[in-house]
Amino acid sequence: MKVTVIGAGSWGTAVAMHVAKSYPELGSINLCPRSQTQAQELVNQRINVRYLPGLSFPKNLSITADWKELFQECNEPDHLLIIATPFSGLAEVAKNLLDFGRFPLHWIWLCKGIDPISGHLPHEVIAQIFSTQPISSNIQYGVLSGPSFAIEVAKGLPCALTVASESSALCQFTQKVLHHRNMRIYATHDIVGVELGGAIKNIFAIATGIVDGLQLGLNARAALITRGMAEMSRLGLAMGADQETFMGLTGLGDLILTATGDLSRNRQVGLQLAQGKSLASILENLGHVAEGVRCAQAVMALAKSHQVEMPIVKTVCAVLFDQLTPQEAVLQIMSRDPRQE
Repeated sequence: MKVTVIGAGSWGTAVAMHVAKSYPELGSINLCPRSQTQAQELVNQRINVRYLPGLSFPKNLSITADWKELFQECNEPDHLLIIATPFSGLAEVAKNLLDFGRFPLHWIWLCKGIDPISGHLPHEVIAQIFSTQPISSNIQYGVLSGPSFAIEVAKGLPCALTVASESSALCQFTQKVLHHRNMRIYATHDIVGVELGGAIKNIFAIATGIVDGLQLGLNARAALITRGMAEMSRLGLAMGADQETFMGLTGLGDLILTATGDLSRNRQVGLQLAQGKSLASILENLGHVAEGVRCAQAVMALAKSHQVEMPIVKTVCAVLFDQLTPQEAVLQIMSRDPRQE
């Protein structure tokens, strides 16, 4: 068995470390940064100082930035390719696969987001790229998502994730590779629901950060998370997702973690907005991607096209992009007319 993880940010590194620890007898666990400079740093230090400081790599974790060499073997039947770039890097990797002409038989992506221009979910981005060149029906791909802070996974603390794919074989293979030690992997065919949950929860994490930053109390936090779930489910059902997905790990589970855990980048955006800081300064100092900012307007566009009401998402967009203050945002939400739950 071989595993290659492309993207050496916090999450990609953590997943690669998990796999390497799960198979100490294997020397074919590859972590592939997107630059030669980063690769050399990781080789020299054997620690991802920027993203996971203080956590040494397992001995059997190999580092390389030679994509061409890796792609030469990625179509072997026992090889799992894991794309761990941010959403913005997913298309680049897929296009590289086309350029090299070697398609992995089994591959999954870890990113969460929505294209801000097209409104496409990750699997739709992949489908559009591959529509330019037919690929074998044997190719199996999907998404792995769920409530997971990278630092905890890298430390070996328990977590549970969900793999979503139209292919039952890919789901089973992903479980075979990753369902070890302190990681549980569940499976579903609901790609749309899993990807929507992973993207939309980041927006509600920003909203919850604002509520907590303004010290509005635990009652307000609970109300916001609950009504956020209602908005997420409404859009998901309108787009063909399953209701039960939003009550699972990639819906409610990921929302609770991202909205309440201080390791959440999106929550930090909300907390700092409540302190009166500008969005530009927050993002500059954050040092990591906050996908909730990137996809908020895309979710609002999807809601409009599917005629779904999402007042919390609409208000967060107004705070992020239309100079609505956090205090005004709270008044705007609380002054809405009463309605049936």
